[in-house]
Amino acid sequence: MRALILPSLLLLTGCTHMADDRWHGQDKAQHFIGSAMLAAAGNEYAQRQGVSADRSAAIGVMFSLSLGASKELWDSRPAGSGWSWKDFAWDVAGATTGYTVWQLAH
Repeated sequence: MRALILPSLLLLTGCTHMADDRWHGQDKAQHFIGSAMLAAAGNEYAQRQGVSADRSAAIGVMFSLSLGASKELWDSRPAGSGWSWKDFAWDVAGATTGYTVWQLAH
């Protein structure tokens, strides 16, 4: 895990530009709902593959967050809208909510 921290930080500092966006809006709701659905789906899929409950929860949340980070990395290219920490914060909130709702349903 520690081996991934430095490369991740170096990768994020290479963003060509940052987004100048607000905390609210349709885009943020899409990040939240999409991340919640991806976390729940990843959790369910992992558990159906015979993975333990704890491990499937981690897989679901990390699946969701990795796609959110990939989307922000795509946005940070020169032709994109820019990296948005606000979008990523909504991704994190959505992923944790999706995990929680999935757990409550089981």
